[in-house]
Amino acid sequence: MKHLKTVFNALTWGFLTFITGFAVPVSAQDDSTLLAMDSVEISLLTCQPHDEVYSLYGHTAIRYHDNHKGGIDAAFNYGVFNFHAPNFVARFVFGLTDYELGAFPYHLFQAEYRHFGSMVTEQVLNLTAQEKFNLRQALSENLRPENRIYRYNYFYNNCTTKARDIIEQCINGKVEYSEHEDYTPTYRDMVHDMTQHNPWSRWGNDLLLGIKSDQPTTLRQQEFLPHNLMYDFDRAKIYADGTYRPLVKERRISVPAGVQMHESGFPLSPIQCFIGLLALGLVLFFIQWKRHCIFVAWEVVLMLAIGIIGIVLFLMLFSQHPTVSLNLQFILLNPIHWLFLWPVVRGKKTIYWRITAALSCLFLIGGLFQSFAEGIWSLALCLLLQSMLHIDRLRK
Repeated sequence: MKHLKTVFNALTWGFLTFITGFAVPVSAQDDSTLLAMDSVEISLLTCQPHDEVYSLYGHTAIRYHDNHKGGIDAAFNYGVFNFHAPNFVARFVFGLTDYELGAFPYHLFQAEYRHFGSMVTEQVLNLTAQEKFNLRQALSENLRPENRIYRYNYFYNNCTTKARDIIEQCINGKVEYSEHEDYTPTYRDMVHDMTQHNPWSRWGNDLLLGIKSDQPTTLRQQEFLPHNLMYDFDRAKIYADGTYRPLVKERRISVPAGVQMHESGFPLSPIQCFIGLLALGLVLFFIQWKRHCIFVAWEVVLMLAIGIIGIVLFLMLFSQHPTVSLNLQFILLNPIHWLFLWPVVRGKKTIYWRITAALSCLFLIGGLFQSFAEGIWSLALCLLLQSMLHIDRLRK
């Protein structure tokens, strides 16, 4: 979720931190080491979204702050990636993206979010000296070159869930969360909430997400989003040795909300574009019906557009993202349309239009079981209208 613009600086700083004393050997743990942990604060950082596409969902990091003069003050960030890496977008779509843990001087982390106008909330964790030491050891181990890279998964293994998991692993007890009452959103619902001001990003997500993303989620699944994890941490308790204590002992604003600059995108929303397409399809249908003719060029445009989308959805069948493998939009949006492109251009009789009519009807029925990309049904209706013209001609 966080793009590293200065990847070299961050990783270099993380390496220097490691070799200059951040990692304490386990054999060195003694009373003095644990006593030194009293001056350390470890916090969960939750960053507000900003306008960059990689930050639409916010971000999570861990702050390690030694209050001693000259002590380490660092943000540990599991969201480091290089957007310019070869085939980054393709690897992301197929679930083959590798992210890594990076360490930043905390003032640089603050400066970046101050620049974007994004508020950063800090939740100071209520940890014992031993638990702080455990987390320090775990972070230093994760920061090693052979350990810091991990296979990223948007819903199940991202920068937020990694931060949650390593914190939980280092607590000498069990973290118990307060269940949400009457809150069981689907993954798609949560994605919609975070992309409500980016309609084309929302449309692209809806096109790729399948029926599994429309299932109710559990509290733990909901914690892939930074603000959900922050909410749950505020209400969580640690159960250890027969007693409870709050997981968070203090909450404060690390970076106040500033002015965010939003770049204007394409002026029309997806639904406006597809309603315009359907209106054009209706006009052309009535002209063809009245004149007893067929506009082949219009059909070729529809078939090419649907075929392109179909290839994308076909490739998603091989993605490692579990929520995209079963997508009912593939009923109609598939590459089969390109197989019949030449007979349609030549005006030959073909079974294509009967197949398309059946697929269009099944597609519209599928919309009762899965949320489709906004307005995509317009393509189905346009194809169905063209199919009706051809079937009527064949009948006569």
